[in-house]
Amino acid sequence: MRSWWCAAAMLLFAGGALAQDAPIESGPTDAPQPDKSVRDAEFGVVARHYGLERLVEMYQWRMDGSGYVRAWSAQPIDSAHFPPAQANPAFPLQSRRWLAKSISIDGKPLDPAVLAALGQWRDFRPSFSSLPGNLAVTFQPEGDGLGSAENPLDPQVGDLRIRWRELVLPSLQDRVVLRDGRWRLPARQPATAPDPGNQRANTARNTRLHSAPWWFGGGAIVVLIAALAARRRRRARRRRPRRAARARPRGGLAVDRPDARVRGWRRGSRRPVRSVTSCSTTA
Repeated sequence: MRSWWCAAAMLLFAGGALAQDAPIESGPTDAPQPDKSVRDAEFGVVARHYGLERLVEMYQWRMDGSGYVRAWSAQPIDSAHFPPAQANPAFPLQSRRWLAKSISIDGKPLDPAVLAALGQWRDFRPSFSSLPGNLAVTFQPEGDGLGSAENPLDPQVGDLRIRWRELVLPSLQDRVVLRDGRWRLPARQPATAPDPGNQRANTARNTRLHSAPWWFGGGAIVVLIAALAARRRRRARRRRPRRAARARPRGGLAVDRPDARVRGWRRGSRRPVRSVTSCSTTA
């Protein structure tokens, strides 16, 4: 019985310890904040997040088998060996990328490795309200960006089209840890953002793990109560023979009635005792 009580006590202690000391990682509470907005000063485009990229394409000649065709390309196509009629003009504008120099969360700096690993580029349409006057004469809105073609459906060699992308971050809850005063990736953080389906499954599994200690604690209490009740019943059974022995008269004689005649053996002696007759007296 003592072993049962010890096991129940240990289980109760372990359940309470797990319930109170289960490690729950606390992530950042605020959204990341760049030190200042990133911008493409030439076109007056400002990014709302942590990076800005300008993508420039030019309509050029390129070889296609034994002939030449026109196509959009983000890289200059060398036409030095092309016929004069298929010569490409110089690429006047280059693609560029700007990144926020410093990003902080809850007043603590964010490690650049987090931005490199989890950052995602997505297209966005600027307002072009700050487009300089000289560029406003050359470019006009086309799709989500700008184009220099007079007729976007019939571009000519040398025409440009420009679009922009911004760098965003997913929710960093449970993806970064505060270590050495800086928000960093965990030791085994994957290089790409986790799939949302896997994230939901991991969240459900972590919830079950965090709630499990409460079940262990409740089960331990039930086992402890049952063990204590069984121990009390066993003690009660042990006390019954002792009480009966105390109620029996000395000398080993059991008298059922006052007028009973009983023969017996005196306790601790081999000689039989005399017959004892108990008679009621009359006044």
